[in-house]
Amino acid sequence: MPLHQMHWFSSVLGRQVSTWAIVPDTGKPPWPVFYLLHGLSDDHTIWLRRTRIESYISGEPIMIVMPDGGRSFYTDNDQGPAYAQHIAVELPTYIENTFQVRADRAGRCIGGLSMGGYGALRLALGFPDRFVSATSHSGALLHGTRADKGWDTPEWTRVFGKKRRGSAHDLLALASKAARSRKNLPAMRIDCGTEDFLLPQNREFHDFLKKHKLEHEYHEYPGGHTWEYWDLHVREAIKFHAKVMGVAKP
Repeated sequence: MPLHQMHWFSSVLGRQVSTWAIVPDTGKPPWPVFYLLHGLSDDHTIWLRRTRIESYISGEPIMIVMPDGGRSFYTDNDQGPAYAQHIAVELPTYIENTFQVRADRAGRCIGGLSMGGYGALRLALGFPDRFVSATSHSGALLHGTRADKGWDTPEWTRVFGKKRRGSAHDLLALASKAARSRKNLPAMRIDCGTEDFLLPQNREFHDFLKKHKLEHEYHEYPGGHTWEYWDLHVREAIKFHAKVMGVAKP
């Protein structure tokens, strides 16, 4: 499968950025796009280095785009770059102007692990006209809502601000808004390992979605916050997005 590494200038971030893309080896363009986000300590190369993502997407008429989100949580930082605007608006525009891909909501999906799991839901719920579906593996889903132990630091204050609850970073607030409007609700799939330290956050968010009658899939599997877990379950994310976007194999 053709693999492209792009270096391009982001006007939103005010600097050069790097992005990997896996172009489909099947089907005819324009292809739908799966934006796949990394976790806190990694970069845009990690999914290629630590999983068999190229093998899993082979034969699927879906392009995968892997951007570098730094330590931004893919949100518009309170005292820093507007990463939500960059990933949700600027990046798809760049990709759609560069490759033969779909340029409509129904042709865009997003997912990620840990910080990227939070980011996928933050962007899908915060930009309801941009993504048709979102998946989260082991997501840090409540880091934008409250400061758990170890997360009340100057770095996270710069990212989320001093008041997180009710802000644009708060997934509970974004989900509540989506429940009220009922417009362009993304299809959502959330999973987490039963030995993962973020399991309580995932269960709490799942219960919140159920309470507000927001349709979603939720799964718990054996495993922890590890690449063995993410390498296994990203395959289910691909199948989920393919079904939602109407390109699943019969």
